[in-house]
Amino acid sequence: MEAFISRITAEGPSAKRPPHIALELPVRLSITFLLGFGALALSACDTEKAPEPQGNAAETAPSQAAGIDRSHKGKAAPDAAFQDPDGEPVTLAAFKGKPVLVNLWATWCAPCIAELPTLDVLAAAGTVPVVLVSQDMGGREAVDAFLAKRALKALDSHLDPDAALMTALGASTLPTTILYDAEGKEVWRMVGEKDWSGAEAASLIAEAR
Repeated sequence: MEAFISRITAEGPSAKRPPHIALELPVRLSITFLLGFGALALSACDTEKAPEPQGNAAETAPSQAAGIDRSHKGKAAPDAAFQDPDGEPVTLAAFKGKPVLVNLWATWCAPCIAELPTLDVLAAAGTVPVVLVSQDMGGREAVDAFLAKRALKALDSHLDPDAALMTALGASTLPTTILYDAEGKEVWRMVGEKDWSGAEAASLIAEAR
């Protein structure tokens, strides 16, 4: 698309192309912006545009830029309660003692779904515990059925039906993945989709050691 735009703008108006359809610089910049915005939209889901309400997290926090965010480094994990895979209340304090990777996701979020297989590979390798926390409000049965269809080997999901954890974390974009060290302090958070089975991810996770 960029090559096509460059070619026709370089040629300028021609006798065979009426002047009113010549692509001027402002038009080109607009198209380039839209292409970039579309790429970002493919890597993350804005909870403000989710197909179902997401509680206070969507109401109070703006969408966040995709990529690694270290601005919360050293901050203690919040004590907001969510549900474990058995439906019992739990907090992030239960995972202190070793590094843990917390992934906020939802069944309606395409980038979340796309990275699930790589999170499964990471969890199966045992490098770091992976804690999925679903932001779905349709109930545990729907989430469990969704995961069962994907034949994941090492992942099950916690549930945050009232978005209590997501709100406490100040997150508004899915997926958001947060690495905590053994003391329960945030190392970094990744906003948007990532390949969690690759060398870059391994290097990032090693920062918690």
